[in-house]
Amino acid sequence: MRTHGYGQIGQHRHSGKQGGHGNAGLHKHKWSWLVINDPDHFGRDPFRPPGHIKPSRWINVGDLDQLANGVKFLDLSGLGVEKLLGSGKVSGAYEVKVASLTKKAQAKIEAAGGKIATQE
Repeated sequence: MRTHGYGQIGQHRHSGKQGGHGNAGLHKHKWSWLVINDPDHFGRDPFRPPGHIKPSRWINVGDLDQLANGVKFLDLSGLGVEKLLGSGKVSGAYEVKVASLTKKAQAKIEAAGGKIATQE
């Protein structure tokens, strides 16, 4: 008999005997296989340190001129900006209040005659 009791077409041909395709079941029924053969499968990523928090809102130094509109004091923390980056050019001397900033941004603001008040 051609089908050996498994129906007509395609029955018992796919991945039923394997427990699923690919990595299916590694947290369930293939856990013992995982522990023996690939113990570092769900390990940590050495290129991303566990305490690294990327700021979600930042602004470049080159955008300060548009943001200022003639004002010399800029409270970036009050606007929701977490970090000041150093890309671009500054033409005015601004006093900037921000939570954190890069060394390049600090150098550009101080070179233009401005001040920085970091918030901690």
